[in-house]
Amino acid sequence: MASLMPLEDEKLMEVKLGELPSWILMWNFTSSGIVGAFQRGSDRYHKYINVQKGSISGINMMLAAYMVFKLKLPRERKGTVGGGV
Repeated sequence: MASLMPLEDEKLMEVKLGELPSWILMWNFTSSGIVGAFQRGSDRYHKYINVQKGSISGINMMLAAYMVFKLKLPRERKGTVGGGV
C-alpha cells in the first residue's frame, strides 16, 4: 500500500528500505538545517529527560552513550608497519 503522507514528513521507522536513500537526500544539509536539527534534538532531550541546568547527570549520560558506542563499533586492526617480525 502506498504511503499517503509525503516522504519528507515520514519518520525513520515509517520509511521503507527502498525509500531510505531518497528520504535521506531530502534532509536539509545547509548550516541552518543542521543547527535546526541540533536545536530540535536538544529540545526533545530536555523535554523527555528533564535534566536540570548545571547538573552533572547530562554529562554523565553523554559519556555513557559515548562509551557504549565506542565499545560496539568495530575497531581497526593495527598490524606492524613494514611486515616486521
